[in-house]
Amino acid sequence: MTGFIEPVTLTGQRWVMLEPLTREHVSEIAAAASDGDVGNLWYTGAPSPQTAAEWVDMRLSVQGPDTGLTFVVRRLDGTVVGSSSYMNVDPRNRRLEIGNTWYGESARRSGVNSETKLLMLTHAFEVLGCVAVEFRTHFFNFASRTAIERLGAKLDGVLRSHQLLPDGSRRDTVVYSVLDHEWLSVRRHLQFRLDRHG
Repeated sequence: MTGFIEPVTLTGQRWVMLEPLTREHVSEIAAAASDGDVGNLWYTGAPSPQTAAEWVDMRLSVQGPDTGLTFVVRRLDGTVVGSSSYMNVDPRNRRLEIGNTWYGESARRSGVNSETKLLMLTHAFEVLGCVAVEFRTHFFNFASRTAIERLGAKLDGVLRSHQLLPDGSRRDTVVYSVLDHEWLSVRRHLQFRLDRHG
């Protein structure tokens, strides 16, 4: 299989290892989803323990060299604590989105997200040669918006009535990005944040 994004394992220095999602991860995804309320947040697509298998199948159905790659986020002690994906891949224009990110309660307010994003952004800019990496979230997902801004991504704008959700509501999507010429500063910022987390 060849294409823009090949399955790869990314290993951090302090917090996490990212490995490509497979069907064999269902039980670990269910366990991670049981840590807190991730599946109960109406504005996210995170799984619950009961929907873990369905969620894994859905993510795998959109995974391919020119479409995306979903990672399992595993703490260095071996525990799966969440997931994050490359998605909305545009190989011709060297762009992609990092999204569909969620973590169990025990992984929040730690270095997990910073190191996950450092690994994914490093691979996107320094291996894949991306010129831009986007982050998108629901307008009402204020925790996600704050986390994206803490990474150093800049606000591009809001896509109004961007998606129709299963409950009939419309999602206004907030779009952020990091550009290739900004990457050096963003990388230093993320490394600084990780140094502070210890």
